[in-house]
Amino acid sequence: MTDHSAPAIDPVDEVEQICRDLIRIDSSNYGDGSGPGEREAAEHVMGLLTEVGLDPFYAESEDRRGNVVVRLEGADPNRPALVVHGHTDVVPADAADWSVDPFSAEVRDGCIWGRGAVDMKDMDAMILATLRHLARTGTTPPRDLVFAFFADEEAGGTKGSHWMVDHHPELFEGATEAISEVGGYSVTIPRKDTGEQVRAYLLQTAEKGIAWLRLTAHGRAGHGSVPNDENAVVRLARAIERIDAHTWPRTYVASVRALLDGLSATTGTGYTDEDAAALLEHIGGARGFVLGTLQDTSNFTMLDSGYKHNVIPQTASACLDCRFLPGHEEELMATIRALAGEHVEVSVHHRDVALEAPFEGRLVDRMRDALQAEDPGSLLLPYCLSGGTDNKALSLLGITGYGFAPLRLPAELDFVGMFHGIDERIPVDSLHFGTRVLQRLLATC
Repeated sequence: MTDHSAPAIDPVDEVEQICRDLIRIDSSNYGDGSGPGEREAAEHVMGLLTEVGLDPFYAESEDRRGNVVVRLEGADPNRPALVVHGHTDVVPADAADWSVDPFSAEVRDGCIWGRGAVDMKDMDAMILATLRHLARTGTTPPRDLVFAFFADEEAGGTKGSHWMVDHHPELFEGATEAISEVGGYSVTIPRKDTGEQVRAYLLQTAEKGIAWLRLTAHGRAGHGSVPNDENAVVRLARAIERIDAHTWPRTYVASVRALLDGLSATTGTGYTDEDAAALLEHIGGARGFVLGTLQDTSNFTMLDSGYKHNVIPQTASACLDCRFLPGHEEELMATIRALAGEHVEVSVHHRDVALEAPFEGRLVDRMRDALQAEDPGSLLLPYCLSGGTDNKALSLLGITGYGFAPLRLPAELDFVGMFHGIDERIPVDSLHFGTRVLQRLLATC
């Protein structure tokens, strides 16, 4: 498989090019099947793997919706396998809003700019560079490593991770843990004792569940000039107002509590269950993700009603994006149905589980060690993600997932704000750092 006479290539030396090549492939996911799909990106991944002697598995859930999986055998076949995974789709980007072509992968100001630079072709590139290095050098990891590159994460994974779990669970046989995106990035906070700045890396140990709901109000159709006390639009509007006005109670799950306590202990800034605002100011742009995990949330995103100005429609509907903390799904659904009222039907368009993993164990210890080796004196803290990842699908196979895409970031960079945002970009130095950390982790985990 490996030509040991060939000079070894440091994965840090090729991660930038891999990332740029991936960004240049438009794999926009519009959520309705109308996009280009992930085939081109998946085929590019296949090429990078076969080039170094690997034999990856490729499958399409539908036309152009490509998924790639490859396994490296470890030194100890009795140890459970680790899944290292990413997704190759991205959310759409309107070029008119950007400073650069969002699919140009232009390098400017020390950063790679483009859609997917932070979500998550940066991590894909780090995984691929590390995997290629393992294959080239014939390195045997401590345990089996399963590398997966999924389609459709940006639309819930129905055509990607969930489809693969349903149709090809054998590919993940023996795996008990996984690492993927939206964790492992740094925030810079002050130490209370010295005032010096220290980097804290946020390991994603939990993520909220998803309930994408459709509210459909029913009423009596009629002429727009005639009074109507059963107007579906009005009934929907009242339901929207009630739900929007609802205050979800704060509940700190274990990962959120541990994060707040860790931040407080380091900075010396206190907090209460009712008010953590001053403490969260220390973490800059990451504050938005954390605020979304202090309670369940519900946000209206789309409306649909009627077909003519002078016709009162029989139905009116709205889309509601709900995110619930671990253990809160039934309570959230009951609350939404009660607030919607008797004339408004609540249906589930898409749902997925909430997750919470322990902030302890060998894998977590090795993550901390790898970070310390590259950034001595840094901290590792847990946190809960307000969004979701493909770890949800893998959890159905009993696999415990973490978010660990290690990135040492400039203190002033609003990293979290670039997820699904405009002018998405990743510092090249951060890519190099993350590749070194990932290489260390996979050699010792």
